Amino acid sequence: MAVDPIDYRAYMDSDHKVYVDVNETRTRDGKLIPHSFVWEDGREYEVDGVTDVRNAASLKAGGAGVRYTVKVRNREAYMYLEEDQGVSKWFMERK
Repeated sequence: MAVDPIDYRAYMDSDHKVYVDVNETRTRDGKLIPHSFVWEDGREYEVDGVTDVRNAASLKAGGAGVRYTVKVRNREAYMYLEEDQGVSKWFMERK
């Protein structure tokens, strides 16, 4: 029985990736600290803390960059900072 190949373009254009506006601070030593983000419905959420920062890919939404593991309302979430041709954009995964 033949298996259909995965359509990676459709996967990468999925509805799982949500670009968000982020209130952030860049420190003197180059660290970037996210403080809050605005979800697609306009609600703003405070970032209670950053627990990890590493290069990683989003397997659910597609794309890669620097993944920030953050605490928001006592829940863990991932925020990704992707860079393309000198432009940085934040995205998160829709559940």
